[in-house]
Amino acid sequence: MSGSRRLWELDSRTFERRLASNPLVIVPVGALEAHGPHLPLGADQLQAEATAASLAERVDALVAPTIAYGSAPGARRFPGTVSLSMAQLGTHAAGVLSELARTGVRRILVLSGHAERGHMAALREAADDAMRAHPSTRILVLSDYDFVYELRGRESPASDGHAGLLETSRVMALAPETVGSARPSIENRRSPFLPGPGSEAEWPESVMGATRPATPELGRRVQAHVLDRLTETVAALLPA
Repeated sequence: MSGSRRLWELDSRTFERRLASNPLVIVPVGALEAHGPHLPLGADQLQAEATAASLAERVDALVAPTIAYGSAPGARRFPGTVSLSMAQLGTHAAGVLSELARTGVRRILVLSGHAERGHMAALREAADDAMRAHPSTRILVLSDYDFVYELRGRESPASDGHAGLLETSRVMALAPETVGSARPSIENRRSPFLPGPGSEAEWPESVMGATRPATPELGRRVQAHVLDRLTETVAALLPA
C-alpha cells in the first residue's frame, strides 16, 4: 500500500522515497491499564491510535506501530493492568526511537494516550537518549491528555481525571462499541504528595470523577480541541 500513512504497510523502497520529503513520523504509545468497569483496558492505546491517524491526515505524517505497554503503577492492583517499570519502558522506547532516527527519520512525535508522570518521564528520557545519539533528529514527547485536561473547569469539574467524564466521553466518541453501561462516580482520596498507589479505601475503583454526564457529543468536542492543539504544536515545534 504505497499510499498508506501506516509505516508497517509501506515497502522498504516506498519508505525510502517518502524520506526525501522529511516526513513527520508519529509514534503512538498506549498502556494496558484498568479504566473502571465501563472503559476497556486498552483505552489509552485506542485514543492514541485514533488521534495519531487523524493528526497524520492533517499534517501529512506517517504513523509508526504503537508502543502498546506503558508504566501504570497506580493501577497495578486492578485486574488487567500490565505495568512496566520506567527503566523497562525507557529502554524499549529509546531503542525504537533510535532505530527510526538511524533509518533517516528526522522529525518524530511521541504521542502517548497515557499521561502518568513516571511513564512520561521515561519516554522523555528515551527521546533525549535518541537525540543525543542522532543529533539531526528532533523528537517531541507529549500526551494527548496534556490538551484534554486544558478543558477541566470548562467542560468538566476541575477534579476530573482518569477514566472520568472527559475520558469516558472521548472513548464514547472514538470507539463507542468498547464502552460499557456502568457510570461510576469515584473520588480519589489519596494525597498526590504520598508516593505509591492509593489503598482500596482511598481509591476503590480505577476512576477519578463522575461519569454519568458523559456523552459522545462532549467527546467529539474534546477530540476536536486535542487535534487543534496538536496541529498547532507540531507546526511550532516540529516544522518541516
